[in-house]
Amino acid sequence: MSLITPKIYADPETLGRHFAARLLNEVAQAKTAGRSFLLGCPGGRSPKPVYDAMGAALATAPQDMSHVVIVMMDDYLVETPSGLDHVPIESHFSCRRFARDDIAGVLNAGLPAPFRIPAAQIWFPDPRDPAAYDARIEAAGGIDLFILASGASDGHVAFNPQGSARESRSRIVPLAEETRRDNMKTFPDFRSLDEVPRFGVTVGIDTIARHSKQGVMIVWGEGKRLAFDRLSKAEDYDPDWPASVVSICRGGVILADEAAARA
Repeated sequence: MSLITPKIYADPETLGRHFAARLLNEVAQAKTAGRSFLLGCPGGRSPKPVYDAMGAALATAPQDMSHVVIVMMDDYLVETPSGLDHVPIESHFSCRRFARDDIAGVLNAGLPAPFRIPAAQIWFPDPRDPAAYDARIEAAGGIDLFILASGASDGHVAFNPQGSARESRSRIVPLAEETRRDNMKTFPDFRSLDEVPRFGVTVGIDTIARHSKQGVMIVWGEGKRLAFDRLSKAEDYDPDWPASVVSICRGGVILADEAAARA
């Protein structure tokens, strides 16, 4: 194992534009080759500059995205009479809503209908059978590129808490308090910690490492200085900082802005 040398950009917008250009080029190459492109996606603040830059670029120079499959990392769960299930899709904190509106909606906005990502090509792990998600991803040939994000204070990746085993796969997890506090910033309409769900369904560490052809960690903002420090020093997976999974991903990359990288 070896350290990943981070690429540093002036600000999140510059980071987003550079990465978006690379990503759209890879998507176009997959189209030319006649194959699907599986894009692993987190919700939340960290990847927003990338999604927004992709949407802006596609509005200016439309390209076919109809072969893209959005493979989402996780979602909140709530108690129902039949057990834990996805939160209602229209909830302000629903990752399904985020994927529909803030990822696919942004990418599709400037595209003609034949070029858009179909709703059926937005995947989530099923809380009734989480293990089937890994099998589905593997059967599809793996994730071409997984965008990753790190928790600011505890290094969670997706909903994998501190202590997550290297071998962990898609599963239901209780959400750590620090993860829930971090997500109050991601979804600011939460009025108190008590409103944040206590369970989630998530891909595992092994899901990311085994099934991703590339892993790209996005870290920006002053609030992510600890995350940047931990990730830039990681030579292997460290269960005390699960986002260090990027260090064992094929093609692992860390992209940061100056605010996060500042000592």
